[in-house]
Amino acid sequence: MSAAPPTTAVQAVCLAGPTAAGKSAVAMALAELLPIEIISVDSAQVYRGLDIGTAKPSAADRVAVPHHLIDILDPSESYSAARFAADARRLVGEIRGRGRLPLLVGGTMLYFKALREGLDAMPAADAEVRAALDAEAAAQGWPALHAKLARVDPITAARLAPADAQRIQRALEVYRVSGRPLSAWHRDGAVSNADRDGGIPAEAWPLLSLEPESRPWLHARIAERFDAMRAAGLLDEVRALRARPNLHAELPALRCVGYRQAWNALEAGDESRWRDAGIAATRQLAKRQLTWLRSIQDRSVVACDRPDGLARALMTLKPWF
Repeated sequence: MSAAPPTTAVQAVCLAGPTAAGKSAVAMALAELLPIEIISVDSAQVYRGLDIGTAKPSAADRVAVPHHLIDILDPSESYSAARFAADARRLVGEIRGRGRLPLLVGGTMLYFKALREGLDAMPAADAEVRAALDAEAAAQGWPALHAKLARVDPITAARLAPADAQRIQRALEVYRVSGRPLSAWHRDGAVSNADRDGGIPAEAWPLLSLEPESRPWLHARIAERFDAMRAAGLLDEVRALRARPNLHAELPALRCVGYRQAWNALEAGDESRWRDAGIAATRQLAKRQLTWLRSIQDRSVVACDRPDGLARALMTLKPWF
């Protein structure tokens, strides 16, 4: 896809890609060439104490290059795409005011959507409906609720894994509260980005997507990185989180890939299969990330598994600043 600079004045540059695609390496290489500050676009890195499994930048990297939206919340708290968009826009203004260049880096695609396109107007959360769905899931299992979702909203169900409890619950909640499927809200309920923020179009947030041409290459990277996390003490990190009385498995922070599988293994007292479960879940996450990225028509793409992938990424990014 074309990597021509956008015609609209750029607010900030976005660097996206599936997990293990090499986004951090590209960002740090760019920091050697330009005075950038990095805004994390990661729904797990916002939480303190979730360090190993979220692949947070090292202390040395954070000293060398300012990073934002990392370690801003306790795992007992929740964060939203709307809050991210507000935080990111504020940070972009502050960074540019210092004469530096903002680079948004991460793989939480809903956050990129909230920033670049705005969010659809949808029903607010309903505690009673959520409690009912939790009870159904406890009795029947989330795959059964995924099957129910497929009957009322096949479009949304097709993009969700049968065990994706958080998103299945939200999709069914929206349907039961409004009588309309979530996919219809996405299709018909969107408000234009111009209506939201004074006319700044998505083009003001150019996006480079790192997308491997080889799926086995990405799968090997995922397995290698997961094994490195295991060796670094991911299971001990989750043990420490489980020891906190105010934390439980249904919190958004602890539904993150890797953490959920480790928590379940410790809960069951069986650590023998959590590596395979964690790698499989990470592969599914990467698949969803790539599906979402491929729906963004104005993105520029670099094949991150090519030998010249890093050089091509830098060549694409630099003209946007």
